[in-house]
Amino acid sequence: MTAALLYPFILVAGALQALGNAMNAQLRGRMVNPWLAATVSFLPIVFVFTTLFLTMPTPLPSLDSLSRMPWYAPLGGLAGAVAVFGGLAFIDKVGAGPFNGLTLTANILTSLAMDALGLFGLQAAGFKPMPWLGGLLMAVGVTFIARSGGKSEGGEGHGEGHGMSGKLLYPFILVAGALMAIGVVWNAQLRGALENPWLAATVSFVPVVFVFALMFLLRPSPLPTRDDVAGVRWWMPLAGLTGAVAVFAGLLFVDKVGAGAFNGLLITANLLTSVALDHFGWFGMKRVKAGPPRLIGAALMVGGIVLISLF
Repeated sequence: MTAALLYPFILVAGALQALGNAMNAQLRGRMVNPWLAATVSFLPIVFVFTTLFLTMPTPLPSLDSLSRMPWYAPLGGLAGAVAVFGGLAFIDKVGAGPFNGLTLTANILTSLAMDALGLFGLQAAGFKPMPWLGGLLMAVGVTFIARSGGKSEGGEGHGEGHGMSGKLLYPFILVAGALMAIGVVWNAQLRGALENPWLAATVSFVPVVFVFALMFLLRPSPLPTRDDVAGVRWWMPLAGLTGAVAVFAGLLFVDKVGAGAFNGLLITANLLTSVALDHFGWFGMKRVKAGPPRLIGAALMVGGIVLISLF
């Protein structure tokens, strides 16, 4: 019963994750330079989690827990940031529905593989047919969604990214989704080692800001013009914070509700919000009507998530 009370928060976190991708796309358009946009997106996250850690500095990790921490655990945020950067650079080229559908499908299939093989310290669960059937349904569903990515309202494409050039980006988006799943596991191990969730979140995101800021210093052009900066809406720099809600939810709740239920709820909310973003053109996204192919694809993916969560 206590775990069920967490479900609404997890659903909100999934919806915010999808909104964050669309908001990041708008931030990228205004900042011009993708490395600058990524730095601006992640800086508020580090500020907020650092402030929360300074406010609530206990518990602190012991030397014993730190010694058992895998070397890759602090890189969980960086692995997940690949998907965020993909959203900054590519979501306006392929659409919110296909982008999030591809990343989520790669995410869940990678999660199934890690569970089955016992990768990164997970307990090997072996091959279970029903969850993999669910993964297959998700792959079929995203195919329906992605194939409708070039059809905007009225039946004509808007922007070259929704055509063949957008589909060339799909392999990178799939890799980003796989890294997102790996990042969740690494973050869970980081949370276990550091004990304090605010400290764990801070440590997870600091390398992300460092890498993006370094890339911006190495490649500082192009820079936004005064008109570009003037067009930045107040909510655009908050895109990273919306996605960070899902990361923090994973740090806190995965062990309480179970990985299957957590990912199922998160992905369902993310997917349905993504299709709505395209359909209504929210946050400046190009409108892509949610016709029968997208609705069928969404239904298949939700059905796949149910199989993965239940079995």
